[in-house]
Amino acid sequence: MALTSTNPPACSVPNDVRREGLSLIHGEQVSRSFPGKVAVIAVSDLSFEIGEGKITAIVGESGSGKSTVLRLIYGLLEPDSGEVRYRGWRVPGPREKLIPGHDAMRMVSQGFDDLNTYANVWDNVASQLSNADLEAKHDKTARLLQQLRVSHLAKQRVADLSGGEKQRVAIARALINEPEVLLMDEPFNQVDAAFRETLQQDIRAIVDDTKLTVVFVSHDPAEVLSMADQLMVMRRGRLVAAGKPATLYQSPPNAYTARLLARSNLLDNAEALELGITTEGTVAVHPEWIQIAADHQGAFQVMDVRFKGFYEELTVANGRLSVRVIHHQPGAYPLGIKVRLRVEQFHTLK
Repeated sequence: MALTSTNPPACSVPNDVRREGLSLIHGEQVSRSFPGKVAVIAVSDLSFEIGEGKITAIVGESGSGKSTVLRLIYGLLEPDSGEVRYRGWRVPGPREKLIPGHDAMRMVSQGFDDLNTYANVWDNVASQLSNADLEAKHDKTARLLQQLRVSHLAKQRVADLSGGEKQRVAIARALINEPEVLLMDEPFNQVDAAFRETLQQDIRAIVDDTKLTVVFVSHDPAEVLSMADQLMVMRRGRLVAAGKPATLYQSPPNAYTARLLARSNLLDNAEALELGITTEGTVAVHPEWIQIAADHQGAFQVMDVRFKGFYEELTVANGRLSVRVIHHQPGAYPLGIKVRLRVEQFHTLK
């Protein structure tokens, strides 16, 4: 079978692709399943847009199709139906390209498959550059290692690094040739919590400085809310919400998004009345939207207390309703104490 390229010739971009504001990556009715005794539908009728120079997070529960979408964008998989386009051009699949993966993109996987674990950090990154200009090669490698805070590890073998250090090296290796898009699959899974925020800040700084487009997969709402410019919320292979993190958090369009991003209390009409809310339809009440006060005549009782450092997560119930409440006075509400609740904000789901 002859290999054909769907990449554009140099400097040849359709006029309609030059329109300001057009998405960089566009998926149209994309579906993908995997064969077996019972075929697994990973992605179904998915349409999406990813903007240029932004950080987009694909978030959802395990098995929601997040990683499959990432591989479809990169061209490691091809859709059963529909298509993914980059700058207006269809992304070629592995049957059309000798080395799968779009030339303008780089992908960092969970397993660090691209790293040579027995080579040192410097060689893993510098090896991606040509030897045509050794001074430029040295300077570029040194600058990127410094930017990702691994220059002190330059002479260490990758095999001897921690998971978080390997992640930084993998990102440096992916970025050394200045791709237009960086794809990352669960990039913070192996990064210690203490260093996770620093890595997120470093990636944000690179995006702001270079206008790199980042698309990453995560199941952790804390990661996506603090880092992403845009969210794609996946459930069972379908896109159920898309938009800015703050908007989706404050006004989730459905129960799944409310539960995933905020671990929200989802109440029907009768349950909402227990908290003094009169409305039609399901109500989302985030735990931090509930004010709590000790009251020996209160209708609710503290049933569980979970210490979270500077705040506590309480479960309070009245026999008919149980809700989660977050407050910032650890130790103020011990088990069994009677309390009253006041809802400061709620969101009625469509």
